[in-house]
Amino acid sequence: MSVPQTTTGDELLEIIAFRLHAQEFCVRTTSIREIRGWAPVTPLPHAPYDVIGVMNLRGTVIPIVDLAVKLGMPNTEVNERSAIVVTDIKGMTVGLLVDRVSDIMTIPSSRLQPVPMAAGSSSAFSDGIIAHDSGMICFLNLERMFALDDADDWGMVA
Repeated sequence: MSVPQTTTGDELLEIIAFRLHAQEFCVRTTSIREIRGWAPVTPLPHAPYDVIGVMNLRGTVIPIVDLAVKLGMPNTEVNERSAIVVTDIKGMTVGLLVDRVSDIMTIPSSRLQPVPMAAGSSSAFSDGIIAHDSGMICFLNLERMFALDDADDWGMVA
C-alpha cells in the first residue's frame, strides 16, 4: 500500500479526530473499522476498569473500552452524541467509547510535532501533537496503548 504524499514529498496522515471531555484526540484512519452510535453494552464481572462491557458486532463479541478512563480521565458520560469507534489493533477488534467524533482529516506529517518533554509519562500513548485551527490535537498510538498484556487481561488473543 502506498502512502499519499504532498507535492513537497511530505507524507500525508489520514486521521479521525474525536473529543474526550474538553480535549481533542486523533488516530490513523487505517486502524478504524467503523464508527457506531452509542448502544448499551453488557458489563463483564471482574473486567479491567477501563472495559465498560462487551457488545455484539454482527455476531462477534467485542470489548468496549472507555477511552477517557484508559487515558486517566474521568468516566465518559454517555449521551446522544457519544460514539463507539471500532478499531482493529494487532488483529484484535476493540470498541472505543468517545464523547463524539469531530472530524476526518488529511494532514501533512510535518504538522505532527513531538510531545514536549515536560509531559513525562503521559506521552507514552502519543506519537505527537497536531496544532490545528481549533486547537491542539493529541495523536494517539493505539498499538502502544493496547499492548499485548491488555489482550491477556481480557482473556482474548490477537
